[in-house]
Amino acid sequence: MVALGLVAALLIKTCLFQVFTIPSGSMENTLRIGDRVAVNKLAPLLGWEPQPGDPVVFKDPANWLPAQPDDGGLASGVVGEALSFVGLLPPRGDNYLVKRVIATGGQTVQCSGTTLRVDGRPVSEPYLHAGDDSCAGLPFGPVTVPKGDIWVEGDHRSDSADSRYHRDEPGGGAVPVADVVGPASAVVWPLNHLGWFGWSGR
Repeated sequence: MVALGLVAALLIKTCLFQVFTIPSGSMENTLRIGDRVAVNKLAPLLGWEPQPGDPVVFKDPANWLPAQPDDGGLASGVVGEALSFVGLLPPRGDNYLVKRVIATGGQTVQCSGTTLRVDGRPVSEPYLHAGDDSCAGLPFGPVTVPKGDIWVEGDHRSDSADSRYHRDEPGGGAVPVADVVGPASAVVWPLNHLGWFGWSGR
């Protein structure tokens, strides 16, 4: 039965969902440190493309996230490797981040005062962490997002080293769509923070 369960988990990881752990508070309070988030890997195969407002998981494009230390617990050693292989823990060896898509290729994004604008239009951001405004003291732009890339920011804007902080690095802060694993679909752990983001299929 255990073997069948592992096979089923591997199939789900390969074709449907994969679980990632939230490493920081950059997406609070939507996502909290330690939350386990299921990412929909099937969505890109069905035509989904990142759209403004989508929370997405992506491979670290340019060492945005420091290497995470081995805590010596369940996620370490052979057990951790096995759980990672079947998708019950995040992939080993690579860093992955979760942020919210703000703009996509060809769009222009900027922030001034307390207002975020995409293509000149103010963006409503009801998901922002309490006490934060859209710019969180870091005005920028206008920046035109390259085709094939996305511009991402955290919901906890004052605690998120996102696209805004990497404008002077290769890529200009944008993230290649090719590095996006998929949309964050649900919080599956802990039980007191279960949540479903859904996917419109657009």
